[in-house]
Amino acid sequence: MAAELAAELAARAEDGRPPAPSRTTRPTRTARTSAKGEQTRARLIAAARTLLAGEGFARFSTRNVAALCGISHGMCHYHFQDRTALIVAVVEDIGPEWIGPMETAVDRPGSFAERAERVIGLLTQPEGPDLSRLHSALHWFALNDDRVRVAVDGDYRRWRECFVRLFQVLADEHAGAFDPVPPGTALAAAADGLAALQSLDSGVDPEATVRILVAGLAEAAVRRSP
Repeated sequence: MAAELAAELAARAEDGRPPAPSRTTRPTRTARTSAKGEQTRARLIAAARTLLAGEGFARFSTRNVAALCGISHGMCHYHFQDRTALIVAVVEDIGPEWIGPMETAVDRPGSFAERAERVIGLLTQPEGPDLSRLHSALHWFALNDDRVRVAVDGDYRRWRECFVRLFQVLADEHAGAFDPVPPGTALAAAADGLAALQSLDSGVDPEATVRILVAGLAEAAVRRSP
């Protein structure tokens, strides 16, 4: 086998052809290395989430994240250029957890009433304390770091778009009689406020509140249509 490979390489060199791809197991090793790197990256993001959701997030650093993972600080910077890059990765990591279900609820087939029921069901579920603290930390960093602000703003645009699409269904049911952006934006803002209120006052009735919001906004939108 070695003699055959050497002969082929010599022949390619003589006629100017590029060397043949290596027949070693290097691609397998590369795949294993890549998988290990992805695991390390995931561990760093998980550790970053833990620290950001904990106390003293203002002192959050890549060094502390690396220490929590039990890896070197240099390895952390191999995967993330700086602290901001790691925070942005956390923003991207949590997006599917809180935006994904809402997008699914709105985009599944059904009438406005059917989709609104699914949305109400999600909005009445209390946000977990860790996710709530994590959002608060990310908002704090967004006020002080433009790159984090852009990432957070992108997620909240996706969040608001869910409610705009919900009211687009209602508008379509009334032959496009109104602009779905104002009621959709209003519901998104109210939902954010309700989540903050629930975290402080467990006595709030989220279902009654959300139902009044959705019904009121829907009625107002249709009534104000030309």
